[in-house]
Amino acid sequence: MSSDDEGGEEYLFKIVIIGDSAVGKSNLLSRYARNEFNPHSKATIGVEFQTQSLEIDGKEVKAQIWDTAGQERFRAVTSAYYRGAVGALIVYDITRTTTFESVGRWLDELQTHCDTTMAMMLVGNKCDMVDIRNVSTEEGKSLAESEGLFFMETSALDSTNVDTAFEMVIREIYNNVSRKVINSDTYKAELSVNRVSLVNDGTGASKKSQGYFSCCSR
Repeated sequence: MSSDDEGGEEYLFKIVIIGDSAVGKSNLLSRYARNEFNPHSKATIGVEFQTQSLEIDGKEVKAQIWDTAGQERFRAVTSAYYRGAVGALIVYDITRTTTFESVGRWLDELQTHCDTTMAMMLVGNKCDMVDIRNVSTEEGKSLAESEGLFFMETSALDSTNVDTAFEMVIREIYNNVSRKVINSDTYKAELSVNRVSLVNDGTGASKKSQGYFSCCSR
């Protein structure tokens, strides 16, 4: 490992949130990034992302978390959305069985568009709505185990497990990258190039039009 790996080095990881429309992806992101929840949120228009920071092993790790921006309604999530992603949250709504049945299709999309090692978590959202639950916790766990995914049930409404879910994925990405860096200086160089391309993806003005870009220490 090079000397650059010591001290306060920065990492920037791109994470995507995918899943059927209205499963709560945008509210999960706003709850994690800004501790906000909008019960009347409408379908996302345009590309939205938030940037959050964690300190892991003395290094600043930033996660740039992208929301699918309503494209999932048209089954037209583009390859550009997935480009550079090293982590994903696949979200379904525990009250709507159809959104759980769609998980396989979203996993296929990830496999098609992402050729790197990914940290992936299956997220059963809206766990506060126990009275109208249609997908059991056991079903979620079983699917996650069969696909080799992390699993967690969350509630963007009351914050249950939201921070934990995102931070588990971020830490797993860091672990994946750390293992690769130890074994490959070339991978480190590729990561640095990828990091620059993410940070400089568009002008400041276009970032504002694309969505949120706030950097908050947690």
